[in-house]
Amino acid sequence: MKYQNPKPKWSELETGTAILTPGSARATHTGEWRSSRPVWNDEHCVQCGVCVIFCPEGCIAFQADGYPKADLDYCKGCGICVQECPTTSIAMQDEEE
Repeated sequence: MKYQNPKPKWSELETGTAILTPGSARATHTGEWRSSRPVWNDEHCVQCGVCVIFCPEGCIAFQADGYPKADLDYCKGCGICVQECPTTSIAMQDEEE
């Protein structure tokens, strides 16, 4: 009996097929393979939210104290938040092995 895959391969999809569930880091923890992590200096942070806006994974959010922090289970360590921070309040720190 021939095995039938319930999900078609990408090459079997018709032209114009809609992907209804896009891939996202929220679907799985991706932070374990990161080589560096963002660290905030709250003394310099003005809580502008630029890091929240530019995070490609959406893993930075404002905490109860009003300061943004990254959810390290999902942060990939790309450093975009560091590059975009207007007050240089974020630095990348190497992960310890």
